[in-house]
Amino acid sequence: MYLSEYKTFDKMTAPHISQDTTFRALVTEQHEDGSFSSSVRLKKISGLPQHEILIRVSYSGLNYKDALSASGHKGITRRYPHTPGIDAAGIVIESGSSEFTAGQEVIVTGYDLGMNTDGGFAGYIRVPAPWVVRKPDNLSLKECMIIGTSGFTAASAVYEFINHGILPGDGKILVTGASGAVGSMAVAMLAKAGYKVVASSGKPEFADMLKESGATEIIGRDAIDDKSGKGLLPPRWVAALDTVGGNALSTVLRSTAERGIVANCGMIASARLDVPVFPFILRAVRLIGIASAETPMKRRLEIWDLIGQKLKPDNPGKLSRSIGLGEIPEELDLMLKGRQAGKVVVEIG
Repeated sequence: MYLSEYKTFDKMTAPHISQDTTFRALVTEQHEDGSFSSSVRLKKISGLPQHEILIRVSYSGLNYKDALSASGHKGITRRYPHTPGIDAAGIVIESGSSEFTAGQEVIVTGYDLGMNTDGGFAGYIRVPAPWVVRKPDNLSLKECMIIGTSGFTAASAVYEFINHGILPGDGKILVTGASGAVGSMAVAMLAKAGYKVVASSGKPEFADMLKESGATEIIGRDAIDDKSGKGLLPPRWVAALDTVGGNALSTVLRSTAERGIVANCGMIASARLDVPVFPFILRAVRLIGIASAETPMKRRLEIWDLIGQKLKPDNPGKLSRSIGLGEIPEELDLMLKGRQAGKVVVEIG
């Protein structure tokens, strides 16, 4: 859904909050020399987009797309100054929709939030009602942001595995890029659901973390980097979530068992895929794309319900650490350099 599809909301029909109310927000600016920098500034409610739902943000979370936005990637954010943050959880302050009332705890992940709509690294956001999800009863606001877009993406893959009949007793499931935000959450969720998880990571220092999250086997990057040119490799898993792309995805597909499923949601290594058709025509392997940002609301609610009921890690706090607004720029820089692991939650208010 694009912003042009939504009608402008008349703020005069909503309960009154002073448009001069100020709040802290991370603001990314472009300088005359073309460089970008981010700092915490004061903004006013009046400066927010005119949409139906005004939310006071309690928590946000870091995602790779936020790092791209804050570094000036015009494929993510076209106009600056801008507030990144593609995830937000908080309390409805004003509502112009019959679906939501003031005081409700809600979450927003994906769509255009934090891209070209000011995002969750701020005390308030104002968004279209169709972007908003009621907080699941058995998750706290902070837990929702520990999960966030990365966890929702991981859960979207698990949702596909379940709907395509992959059961815990069928065999191993591989997760590539397992020390990253999506990968680490996928390991924990799959283990929670009873699957045997093979975690692939190029960062051996995170092996203990992955084992604690539920991985039964840990392999290095070289184990999924076959350059033999063979059309098929010995089957090693019944399903996989790949966050890497490139030759890793090719190797994973050629190593997947008959009628297995490979879900891809990333391209850390490469956006190109060179793979023969043999996994598809001889083993009936299925390749599924995971694009969580524009997930239809019916499916979005089903996936959040699945997270709350079956996939929530036993101790989600162990998978994350918390920071404040002022610490975000340094963390995003580490993310761009590939030196960050696990989930980082931002405590807003």
